Amino acid sequence: MSDTTIRTRQPSVRRLPLVGPLRLTRPSDTWFKPALSVVVASAVPNLLLYGLDRLDLVMYTMAGSLCALYGHSLPYARRARAVAAVVVGMLVGMAISLVTASLTDSTAVLIAVGALLAAGQKALCDATRIGPPGPVIFTFVTSAALFAPQHLGQVPAHLALTLAAGTVSWLVTAGPALIRREGPERRATARALSAAAAYADDPGHRTRRAAVAAIHAAWQALLTAGRPTPVRRELERLLVHAEATLARGALGAHSGGHARTTDRDGALAAAGDHDGAAGRTGDRTHPEARVAHPDRLRAWARQTRARGPVPTPPPAPGAVEEIFGADAERAARRTGSRRDARRALLRALAPGSPLLPIAARALIGCALAGYVSMAFGVGRPYWAIVTAASLYQPNVTLSWNRTLQRTLGNLLGVLVFAAVLPVSRTSPLALIGCCLLFNFAAEALITRNYWLGSIAVTPMALLVIEFGGTHPAGELIGDRVLDTVIGAAVGLLAAMAVTNRRATGRLERALDATDRARAHAVQTLAAAAPAPAALDAARRRLTGSLVELHEAGDTAAGEWWQRALPEEQLLAAEQAGHRTLAATATRQGLIAPAPENGAV
Repeated sequence: MSDTTIRTRQPSVRRLPLVGPLRLTRPSDTWFKPALSVVVASAVPNLLLYGLDRLDLVMYTMAGSLCALYGHSLPYARRARAVAAVVVGMLVGMAISLVTASLTDSTAVLIAVGALLAAGQKALCDATRIGPPGPVIFTFVTSAALFAPQHLGQVPAHLALTLAAGTVSWLVTAGPALIRREGPERRATARALSAAAAYADDPGHRTRRAAVAAIHAAWQALLTAGRPTPVRRELERLLVHAEATLARGALGAHSGGHARTTDRDGALAAAGDHDGAAGRTGDRTHPEARVAHPDRLRAWARQTRARGPVPTPPPAPGAVEEIFGADAERAARRTGSRRDARRALLRALAPGSPLLPIAARALIGCALAGYVSMAFGVGRPYWAIVTAASLYQPNVTLSWNRTLQRTLGNLLGVLVFAAVLPVSRTSPLALIGCCLLFNFAAEALITRNYWLGSIAVTPMALLVIEFGGTHPAGELIGDRVLDTVIGAAVGLLAAMAVTNRRATGRLERALDATDRARAHAVQTLAAAAPAPAALDAARRRLTGSLVELHEAGDTAAGEWWQRALPEEQLLAAEQAGHRTLAATATRQGLIAPAPENGAV
């Protein structure tokens, strides 16, 4: 960063909240999809094993069944590839665990392998951004398999069971494409419309961020969904209206006077003037352009989310060019998507990556939690490993939040387990039914708050042990409570002790990327007659860089033991980026031009 970067002082250690992390939120609009998927994907193999009188093998099919929790926010083409990769990753993890368990019965060795697996799964899931539920499902399954009695000759058959159940999960998650192939894109577009309406009603920093992220996510869904269809064309036109609302709000927020921003390059600040000139003089500007009313945006969102036809919005000025640009970007992504994905994965895992300190926290915290639990006499301390692994979020503050949520949820879940255990032992079908019920409840509740979902996850995990034979209830409950307390305490200490100074470096790189994206957009705007595809790509690149900047800023703000954050520069970069986005939308004719004295 340049010497002119404005840095603010911030404490190395922040106050940790107590009440906020436990507040309930609105459930996800798609909570029922993973809930129903995992129930179906689990019921099929469970009932088959029941018919064969081999319910002792449920642990191996469960590994594949839980793959049905992934990919529900992705378009079906991407979802099919993502869930297939999840199944392969689960197979690899299970193979390592089962082979290790068959070769040694040393608890110390098993804990070390479990911690290594947890760290690797954390790094890969964060690098690929697969989730929710992220790495905790992998760690839960592979850690339990490490401590299950195993012979080497049994490993191939057990892996075959995992693969078979994983295939069922793939069919369950990808199958709805035959019924409603544009469903994920419709939901993403509906979220973008709702977020744009919320911003129009209450313009502000928070609502603008939410709208930018939702619109960006919707465009990513449409651009990676496959070939354009009539429904996807209508969704693209609806997104144009959402973008116009956001851009009009940005112009209105800065129309009171001309402002300048401190940038790395003085030319960028001067180019802000040119943004406005380009927006006012572009030959595709439509003075009669109008932004959709928030109530209309919300009505479109409801219709888009429903099962009926997608609403047909009035043509927005510039919409033809917008969709042309989307087609060009879609074609470019098809050409190099896999190569670019591999490069992004390698960059995310390369030395210097901000993800590696989080993986180091997982390695150290899981190992220490397992060894401390072993020292307290727990024979199979896999739950301490899983508890510690589940805590590691992007920064220390979020890890503290998850610690509170996990501890409360697990302790309440143990009480639920004690209540339902007599019922589950009445018959094998009752045990299967209880597990399916808690699978559904976990996904139904976890989007309200993690601790609420953990109340259902804990009895489900304990009941799975019952498939292999009954165990003393007091022993199960006592070990689980002890492992929870140890895993949470040791895991949090590791999160606080292992520093992640790279969080500020990530923010600085995001600032640089945003500056470059804005400079590119300004340069494109400066052309006498920029190609629609080039203008559209420049705007989308800038939007993506702003989303990454927001995420990097939020992550760094909750991290301990790091350099002071360039908060003033972050705010200035966001404001300048949104002005340039508004100028680009004006040049494309998506909205009417700003007043002559308006800053863009």
